[in-house]
Amino acid sequence: MATEAKVFEHPKKAFGWAARDSSGVLSPFNFSRRETGEKDVAFKVLYCGICHTDLHMMKNEWGNSIYPLVPGHELAGIVTEVGSKVEKFKVGDKVGVGYMVDSCRSCENCAEDLENYCPQQTVTCGAKYRDGSVTYGGYSDSMVADEHFVIRIPDSLPLDVAGPLLCAGVTVYSPLRHFQLDKPGMNIGVVGLGGLGHMAVKFAKAFGANVTVISTSPSKEKEAIEHLGADSFLVSRDPDQMQAAMGTLNGIIDTVSASHPILPLIGLLKSNGKLVMVGGVAKPLELPVFSLLGGRKLVAGSLIGGIKETQEMIDFAAEHNVTPDIEVVPIDYVNTAMERLEKADVKYRFVIDIGNTLKPSP
Repeated sequence: MATEAKVFEHPKKAFGWAARDSSGVLSPFNFSRRETGEKDVAFKVLYCGICHTDLHMMKNEWGNSIYPLVPGHELAGIVTEVGSKVEKFKVGDKVGVGYMVDSCRSCENCAEDLENYCPQQTVTCGAKYRDGSVTYGGYSDSMVADEHFVIRIPDSLPLDVAGPLLCAGVTVYSPLRHFQLDKPGMNIGVVGLGGLGHMAVKFAKAFGANVTVISTSPSKEKEAIEHLGADSFLVSRDPDQMQAAMGTLNGIIDTVSASHPILPLIGLLKSNGKLVMVGGVAKPLELPVFSLLGGRKLVAGSLIGGIKETQEMIDFAAEHNVTPDIEVVPIDYVNTAMERLEKADVKYRFVIDIGNTLKPSP
C-alpha cells in the first residue's frame, strides 16, 4: 500500500526528480533537506546510479512506497559542509552514500558493523527518518547524511563509476568475502550478467578466481569472456553443457531477480559448495533438499553490506581497478532509461550526470 508523504519544511532548498504515483513517471520536484547537524555531512550530488530497486519503488511493486518519491541510492559527490563534531570528512572531499542513511546503532547487528541487517535501518529513499520526515534519494542536487553512513571515495576512483559500487558493488563483494569465495584458484559461478552479475565477475576475477558465467542467453558468451574476462560460459538451458559442468564449482553468486530453477545450479556445486542468492526474487523458489544433503551444500542469501565493508570494498575496487561498465545519461533522459532498464537494455549500469544536467526550473 503506497502512502503520501507528510511534507516537512526543512531550511535547505533542494531540487530533484520524483515519482508522484505508481505510474513511476519522474518529473521535476522542489523539496527541502535538513540543516547540517553536528554529526552530518552535506554534499553536492554530481552523479547517481540507477538501480533496479529504484524501478520497483517508483512503481510501488513492493507495496511500501511513499510518494512523492525521489529515487537513488548510488550517490557520489563533493562535500560542501560538515557538522561541528564530524571527524572523518572535510569540505572538498569525494564522498558517496549507498543504500542506507541510518540504523538503530544499538542492536547486535549494528555492533558488528552489519547495519544492513538492522531491523530499524533507514534506507536512502522512500523511507522515514526517526522524526517522521521522508528520505529523498540521489536524483537530486544535494544530500545530507550522518557521517557514519557516508563513504569516502578514493581519489583515484572517478565519481561517475563510484556510485554503482555502493550498491551493486558491495552486494556481490560482501558474499564473496563472507562465504570465503575470495581465494585465488577457486571456481566461482555467476548467474546473470546484468548490473550485479558483471560486478560479480569483476570482483571474483580480482580475487584470483576462475569465473564461469551462467546465463540463459547464448548471445552473451562473447561479451562475458572477451570483455569481462570470464574464463568460461554455460548456457543454463543447455542440458548437455550443464551436465558436463556438474560438481565443478566452489560457489555461485546468483544475481537473477526473476523466478528460475535452482536445482540445476545446486548440481554445479562441488561438495561443501555454496549457492548465494543476491537477486530479490519475489516468488518462492523450490528448494529440493536431497540435492543439498548429497554434498553438504549450502543455499544462502546476502543483502548489500555494512558500512565498514562498503568502505573496504570501494578501497579494494580503487586499488584493483574494479569499476562498473556505465552509460552516463542526462536527468531528462531518466524516464527513457527506466524503460530500457525494464527491458535489460543497458550495459550494465545507467548513471545520471546530476552535476551537469539537473537544473532547477526558473
